[in-house]
Order: sequence, then structure tokens, then C-alpha cells
Amino acid sequence: MFKFKIQKQSKKTLSRAGVIETAHGNFKTPVFMPCATAGAVKGISSEELKNIGFEIILSNTYHLFLRPGEKEIQKLGGLNRFMNWDRPMLTDSGGYQVFSLGKNFRDYAEEIKEAILVNVKNDGVWFKSHIDGSKHFFSPEKVIEIQKDLSSDIVMVLDECTEYPATLKRAKDSMEITHTWAKRSIDYWRRFGNKKQAIFGIVQGSVYPKLRRESVKYISSLGFDGLAVGGVSVGEGKANMKKIIRNVGPILPKDKPHYLMGIGEPEDIIFATKYGFDMFDCVLPTRLGRHGTCWVTKNWSKFNKIDLRKSQFSQDKKTIMESCGCPSCKAGYSKAYINHLFKNNEMLGLRLASLHNLWILAELIRRIRRSI
Repeated sequence: MFKFKIQKQSKKTLSRAGVIETAHGNFKTPVFMPCATAGAVKGISSEELKNIGFEIILSNTYHLFLRPGEKEIQKLGGLNRFMNWDRPMLTDSGGYQVFSLGKNFRDYAEEIKEAILVNVKNDGVWFKSHIDGSKHFFSPEKVIEIQKDLSSDIVMVLDECTEYPATLKRAKDSMEITHTWAKRSIDYWRRFGNKKQAIFGIVQGSVYPKLRRESVKYISSLGFDGLAVGGVSVGEGKANMKKIIRNVGPILPKDKPHYLMGIGEPEDIIFATKYGFDMFDCVLPTRLGRHGTCWVTKNWSKFNKIDLRKSQFSQDKKTIMESCGCPSCKAGYSKAYINHLFKNNEMLGLRLASLHNLWILAELIRRIRRSI
């Protein structure tokens, strides 16, 4: 059911425009995927996402596993029907959420020290629910089974998202965990996978070029439908992030989709597409929007952020951005009005700001594709 076709290759850069076919329809690349973490893009309906132009969204295995549970979602017809989203869906593995639990995970590690020392690197990872403190275990195989029940179109394997900073030894050990889990995942997928779904592997290696090259070579050899690059946007800074993109992008298999995980700043997306990346996701557009912050641009190459909560906008009759096609600006909502909404904790304010930011990324992607 899954096919990737490159329709146009840039002659100046590694940028390419393509189309991906899935069981729930096709979507064009490059693409930005809004994050419906717990089954919803915060404050935004499926209809609004479609009207803005999004063709695929991302949801989170970890959160849906904890609540309401993948079996409950399966009973209700799968995640697409549950969410009223009839277009393609990618589910991530939940690995990032598990490894970003921070203090909760470290405290739990002390409780099950033997399991951490003996089993976690080979079998998977124990974690504590952020909701009720209950203990759970994710193995590579279990994560696939959860995503099978969710019936998403693209399944992500369990990986260890290497923290930053990490020593060379720590980064290598972490990468090898990811490789072990990737092999187990693809072996399990070939025996028990749902052929209507696709499966992507994940490249790790932190900021070390040699490790990144080794990871690309190994993950590419396993036969995944697409390749993702993880361990970016984890605190390494822009210079290191760009170094990873420059080093990894050119050596990824040309016939597979390239997914750069967790990237949502407009300039970063522009940069990454030049190195052959096709897919992006991030919570940033709605996270910024919930705090009154919006992207604005005049030339679609440089972007600024404005904080509509600031008093300087309390008398501003203009919309968020001139010549903007987002639902907020097209309807004529002024910066002064949105400022008022935030001061009074009216949820409409965060919705208007979030809709604007989502449209900015959707329009940016449309412009990148046209330029290719």
C-alpha cells in the first residue's frame, strides 16, 4: 500500500518534490506534519487542519497507549476514525517521550536497578506513567503491536533518543541500542506486520559524523520503507543541528522518504529541504500559539516571532501579518483583539494564534514545493 515517487529533483540542491501513497490516501512532499500528540492538534479540529491544507498528521504512541489505550481505539475503528481524520497518519514510537521523562525515569531506574542494568539495552525500556505513576515496559515488538492496533499508515520503530551533550562512548552505546531494536523491529514486522502500513527506521549517532554515517549504513541495510533522522533538536544548538543535516542528508538512500524528526522552525525546514529531507514534524506552531507568539515574514526566507500578549499590540488594528491567508487574518481579527483575548484567558486567542502558525508552515511547504 505504501509507495514513494520523486516527481521533481532540484538541479541546484538535493531538494525534491514527491508523493507518498498510503492506505488513507496520498500526500505530497516536502510535508510538515502537525502533532496530534494525544489524538488532537491542541485546540484545532480535523476540519480546520484540512482547510489549511494539511494532508498528514502525527500522533503519539506513548500518550495513546496510556490513555485511552490502543485496544480501546481499535474497538472504535482505529485512530483515524476515532479522530475523524480520513487522511494519512504517522504514529511515532513513544521512545522520545519515554526517554524525556527525566526525573521520573531516573527515580524508577533506582527501583528496578537490576532490570535497567541487565535488560533495558536488549529487551526495551521500563518507564513510569506521567499520569498515575504506573509501571510499563516498551519492547520494540510491543511498540509495533500498539501501532498496528492504532492502524496508522506509517509506523516508527522504538529507538533511544540520545541526549545532548553525550560523550562519544555514550553516543555509540545509545546508537547500538537503536540498531539492536531496529533489527528486532524489522524482523518482527516481516513476520507479523500489517501490509497496509509502512515502517520507518531511525538513524542516531548524536553530533558525531562517523557515528551518523555508521548508523545510516546500518539502518539503510535493513530494508525499511523510509528513514528518519532522530536526536536533533534535543539541545545541541543550531550549528550542530545543521552539521548533522549536512552530513546525513546526502548519504540517505535516494529512493526512500527522508524524515527529520522534531523540526518546526521555518528556517530549519528551508535548510533541511536543501539536503533532501522530505518530512518534518513539531509541536512548535501550537505551542507558540498557546503562548501568544506568532511567526511573521515578509519574504518567506526570514521569519520573526511577535508576542501578541505584549502591551505594544493592545491598540494595533492590523491583523497578525499583512497579505496572510490564515483563517485568523482572513477573517480580520486584529492584534489588539487577540491581545485582549490573552489578557482575559479566552481560549479563542490561543486558537487564532495557533491557526496562524499552522498556516505559516503549510504555506511555506507549498512555496518550497513550487520552487522545486
